[in-house]
Amino acid sequence: MAISAVESFFPSLVVMEPQNTNIDFSTVLASVVHEMKNSLCLMIQSIESLSGTIMPQDEETSAKWASVHYEASRLNTNLVQLLSLYRADKEALPVHIDECFVDDVIDEILATNEKYIKHKGMTLSFDIQGEIAWYLDNDLILLLLNDVIVNAMRYSVQRLNLKAYVEDEFLVFQVEDDGPGYPPAMLKANTAKMQEFDLSQGRTGLGLFFARLIAEAHTNNDRSGRISLDNGGSLGGGVFTLKLP
Repeated sequence: MAISAVESFFPSLVVMEPQNTNIDFSTVLASVVHEMKNSLCLMIQSIESLSGTIMPQDEETSAKWASVHYEASRLNTNLVQLLSLYRADKEALPVHIDECFVDDVIDEILATNEKYIKHKGMTLSFDIQGEIAWYLDNDLILLLLNDVIVNAMRYSVQRLNLKAYVEDEFLVFQVEDDGPGYPPAMLKANTAKMQEFDLSQGRTGLGLFFARLIAEAHTNNDRSGRISLDNGGSLGGGVFTLKLP
């Protein structure tokens, strides 16, 4: 066996051959993301607890709090999306279907976004068609709708509207805003098949892909959920529609 230059200079040094550890990086990344998400949830809880210490007249501090809470919530959504996409790739997207009341879903959305909406001087109105109970994954649908609301808040001028109604045996959620509407690229991606989806669009592409994934995971007999993007609606801006069988 040939002696290397390192071994001749340091005769007592044992040179270890590199080993193939066969690390599954995707699994390691999923584990790290999971831990990050847990830490971030604790941070968000701490941020929310601080809101009670801010004086109403302290507008500068209130604005900074709202911005931090908003960005932390966005980051948490991104991490949950990454975990869900990883599990979907492993054919293990956790979907837990149970009977849920739409009023409860709406109340949760309002509680999550109320302070930021108030700080931005926006109005979030609701149009719910009576008392609706439906079978769905409450956590995933909340995550989807909250992400849509967050994006709508970013581009709207002042008004948002969330509708919920039953049509053709589908539960329909519709988020409208008074912003400039969806750009052509997003409207085009709206009609793309899952295997054709372009995630290179960044967070926007990931968000649409994730929304489509959640919608299509909800099935009933030979029907599955779906999403659609349009412009116009009652507020003249973007219109996001989710239909669940």
